[in-house]
Amino acid sequence: MSNDALPSPENPPGPVPHRRRPRYAGRNPRRFEEKYKEHDPQRYAETVAKVLAAGKTPAGTHRPIMVAEILQVLAPKPGELAVDCTLGYGGHAREILARLQPRGRLLGLDADPIELPKAEARLRAAGFGPETFMAARSNFAGLPQALAAANLTGADCILADLGVSSMQLDDPLRGFSMKLEGPLDMRMNPQRGFPASVLLEKTPPAALAKLLEENADEPRARDLADALAGRTFPTTKALAAGVRAVLPRLGKDDLDLTVRRVFQALRIAVNDEFSALEMFLRYLPLCLNPGGRVAILTFHSGEDRRVKKSFAAGLREGLYAEISPEVIRPTPEEQRDNPRSSPAKLRWAVKSPKAGDDVGSL
Repeated sequence: MSNDALPSPENPPGPVPHRRRPRYAGRNPRRFEEKYKEHDPQRYAETVAKVLAAGKTPAGTHRPIMVAEILQVLAPKPGELAVDCTLGYGGHAREILARLQPRGRLLGLDADPIELPKAEARLRAAGFGPETFMAARSNFAGLPQALAAANLTGADCILADLGVSSMQLDDPLRGFSMKLEGPLDMRMNPQRGFPASVLLEKTPPAALAKLLEENADEPRARDLADALAGRTFPTTKALAAGVRAVLPRLGKDDLDLTVRRVFQALRIAVNDEFSALEMFLRYLPLCLNPGGRVAILTFHSGEDRRVKKSFAAGLREGLYAEISPEVIRPTPEEQRDNPRSSPAKLRWAVKSPKAGDDVGSL
């Protein structure tokens, strides 16, 4: 190649040819990347409205679950400090922030390095500046450290929504869903740990069977573990097909449910979710101000069981003055309008006014 062809002040590069964005493929595009109308709700409000009317979540967004119930439980007041331990899309945080004004603040935590900056930008655009809203990259187990780093001694309201966000489920590159072809990853923070594909390759059958039982109550754990352990499944579709091949006589609905349970069990293991939840629950009373309120949304029995036991123990020990007498579920209307809310369970607790320990004592 001659020097004459190289860009220089005397020989500037030619204009970059315009590349058109891929067209929106039909009425119901299947690929995440093609759903760009849903990513631009101001320009394509009609398209987004149709998606919502169909009981679905627009691509790249998340519909906060049980907002009214959470606001009733947490009862955020002007001037208080709240923590959203799982910021996600920022839907819950925005509603809480509005009720903390004037002079109130919210600290938002999220382990996802991809979604956290987007949520922060979204809330900034809604008018919540640094004096009102703070963001920190951490999972909920890091709540004490996050409070200490922000020079905060305790919170009046704490929310933890333990579900996977729609942004994560709908993005095939994240590898959370059996419905979309993508790498079998499932990490909340893709910069840490190893993906689900590696977990399957390295886990022996007995350990995998235990994992499926404990993380998803899978009744066919042994048969699945014997067939899946040590094998290579590079994509989500490959794993889903592998699970179905183990149980060819199972009906379609039961088979789909089994695949979802396998994905759930692997996701929990990859992200060490139960250990993180147990650590969060252990230090939670110390992170609440006296009389502070906490609300936790869970999405399967393993999470709910841990929250229920922790709250009951805290009540016996005098850490909590009151806990939810029973689980709260989404209304039938919400479950119809947002099917992803169906498995949600909400529990709450109020810290005893006499329990004065705070995060500074950790």
